[in-house]
Amino acid sequence: MPSPAGAPMLVLVAPQDIVNIASAVRLAKNFGITAIRLVTPEVFDPWRIEGIAHNTADLVAKIEICSSLSEALRDTVYSVACTARGRAAKRTVLEPREAATEIVACAETGPVAMVFGREDKGLTNDELDFCRALVSIPTSTEYTSMNLAQAIGIMSYETWRVRIGADITTKPPRRRAAPAAADQVEWLFTDWTRALWAIDFFKTRRHEHVMRSFREIVFRAGLDGREASLLRAMGIEVRRFLERSGVPVTPPPDTRVDEP
Repeated sequence: MPSPAGAPMLVLVAPQDIVNIASAVRLAKNFGITAIRLVTPEVFDPWRIEGIAHNTADLVAKIEICSSLSEALRDTVYSVACTARGRAAKRTVLEPREAATEIVACAETGPVAMVFGREDKGLTNDELDFCRALVSIPTSTEYTSMNLAQAIGIMSYETWRVRIGADITTKPPRRRAAPAAADQVEWLFTDWTRALWAIDFFKTRRHEHVMRSFREIVFRAGLDGREASLLRAMGIEVRRFLERSGVPVTPPPDTRVDEP
């Protein structure tokens, strides 16, 4: 899928770990983000970054190094700062999905940015002042600190969802099979009753109770015709294998005899 328009840039303030920078680059590639700015990074080695985040040389080459957050945000029309700490000042605080919607909407008018702080201290109050809103990722109250790359991943994914315009759907099957007919499902149960009886699965169990539970499992699965045929064939093959091996097979009571 081609990358949709409206991607925010990633701004990392004073990152300390080359692995986190490389992780940010990789996530940017995953979710169609094409601009990264680093504010006074403590470490920066393009060769090592590309060595960790393979096939990202094009993006690594475009990383900008800035001397301050104000410089990094100089041309943006909207920016959000990710923070886990509560603030005394009254600020607009958004959850990731809310923030993603606002970010993508504002991207129609100019550059937008997602700002992430230091691994150990996050962002200062002065740095937060440069951003229009704060983003807080809900976590357990017992442990609110999140790894930098994890936070970037969550926000990058959320903005991607908004940018593609819908939830990501799985590819449908090439051919849709009709739902399994009632008689087809009943034969499935019959053949599996025979198979389980043949291997002495029931033993002291009440086979009616076991098969009733098995029915519920199959019904919840919502099998189509092909799946029901496959599952039935497995039960049939259990008995056939025993017969080929010379193992005496006793049929269960009340077995259907009008097999198609």
